Amino acid sequence: MMIRLAPPLSCGILIFAVAPAVLPMGAQAHSTGIYKSEAEAKQRATELGCASVHQNNGRWMPCSDEAELHRMLRKQ
Repeated sequence: MMIRLAPPLSCGILIFAVAPAVLPMGAQAHSTGIYKSEAEAKQRATELGCASVHQNNGRWMPCSDEAELHRMLRKQ
């Protein structure tokens, strides 16, 4: 027995499945905001206009926290 999905549901599933492949890297969260080293995060922080960096799950991110990072990214 084959179950048919309603068209709106199947289209929604398809969009979520394909979106990561077709969206530019900048549209994906933190594609360039998480760094292995503190030095790399400091460099990006300087480019964004942030004065500090912070750690997130053992990785480094520009700005004092994610809220500041998002504010600065919106300014670009």
